[in-house]
Amino acid sequence: MRTLDQPIARLDGTATTLGEITGGKPALLVNVASECGSTPQYAALERLHEEYSPRGFTVVGVPCNQFGGQEPGSAEEIAQFCSTTYGVTFPMTEKVHVKGSHKHPLFEELSLLPRAAGTPGDIEWNFEKFVLEADGTPVARFPTQVEPDDPKVREAIEYVLGDHPSA
Repeated sequence: MRTLDQPIARLDGTATTLGEITGGKPALLVNVASECGSTPQYAALERLHEEYSPRGFTVVGVPCNQFGGQEPGSAEEIAQFCSTTYGVTFPMTEKVHVKGSHKHPLFEELSLLPRAAGTPGDIEWNFEKFVLEADGTPVARFPTQVEPDDPKVREAIEYVLGDHPSA
């Protein structure tokens, strides 16, 4: 199944697909958590969304509670936290598993993309980032330590927004 066709609910529980969430636009998909040392990355993610959305790009947050129990809240609590603390306007999905036996199929596909070390594998921590083409093809993967506004992330975003053939 293509990445964009993967069923996933919005944070409010509405059934949809990743393609409907992104609107067929290139995207930065990030597994997020509200109580993580990297949670301040929400601010940079929102800035990227505001900067690039006029050019047909979106950020998508995917909450996950698998790393240190750092996303324990309900959907309502997550939405409230993101909105009031960081002014998040980008779309968010339901809370999912990104690794292990209950891994969401979307992350089955994304974990095939090589990490910085050059090998594919499970998500290692909160705020791992994936840049996706408009057709859902993942083109870049960045670990937690790489900030959303890092030049390498921006370069990958510019790439998917540019005029080039899809992989």
